Amino acid sequence: MKQVRPKKNLGQHFLTDLTIARRIADTVDACPDLPVLEVGPGMGVMTQYLAEKPRPLRVVEIDAESVAYLYEHFPRLHDNIIGEDFLRMDLHELFGGGQFVLTGNYPYDISSQIFFKMIDNRDLIPCCTGMIQHEVAMRMAAQPGSKTYGILSVLIQAWYDVEYLFKVEPSVFNPPPKVQSAVIRMMRNEVKQLGCDEALFKRLVKTVFNQRRKMLRVSLRQLLPQEAIDVLSTQTDLTLRPEQLSIQQFVDLTNLINNVQ
Repeated sequence: MKQVRPKKNLGQHFLTDLTIARRIADTVDACPDLPVLEVGPGMGVMTQYLAEKPRPLRVVEIDAESVAYLYEHFPRLHDNIIGEDFLRMDLHELFGGGQFVLTGNYPYDISSQIFFKMIDNRDLIPCCTGMIQHEVAMRMAAQPGSKTYGILSVLIQAWYDVEYLFKVEPSVFNPPPKVQSAVIRMMRNEVKQLGCDEALFKRLVKTVFNQRRKMLRVSLRQLLPQEAIDVLSTQTDLTLRPEQLSIQQFVDLTNLINNVQ
């Protein structure tokens, strides 16, 4: 079978450097005893190295042409090739409801959606690794006070420890993307409960970072009436901007907002 044609509408950029493919595959070794789910294997450049590891492996691919290629070139994975959309899958059905490692060369245009799904299934996914856009990786790993600290930083780091591993140049892809890429690893932290209304926490984080240059007393007008903001200002410093708040400070602010609503 001929090679798969990269499809722009699926954001496909196939990795061609085997050394880098092996390095990314080896990032799953941080959780050596768990099965692995690879998202978007394409023509299996990473799959071939993941398949060498002594653990169960399943791959999910939305592109029918890639699925046909995988069936032909990875016959021993035949029953573990899933031709579906990862974002629509029930992850509890994958490994009998057990935990697994998530990895892949993630499509850049849906990588954030993939990681939000990871957060929603955090009890199933203690470890997530893979390649994403460099800029997104920087945001995910950013600390309070930095210009790249934002929604992804807070919502992911509330549940995972994020490690930026290494950068990948565009020249090792077909076709080369217009941006640099990076490999990250996320390990589930010890947090079981945030200690606040998690839906309100998420809403708060998204609201204030959508006006990241404004002080909290201004951006919070999207959530609260002025009277409630006036009460809040007597309890906490609302002259801060969102990038100055730690995750715990967002938790504390969520609880204060809950009390004045």
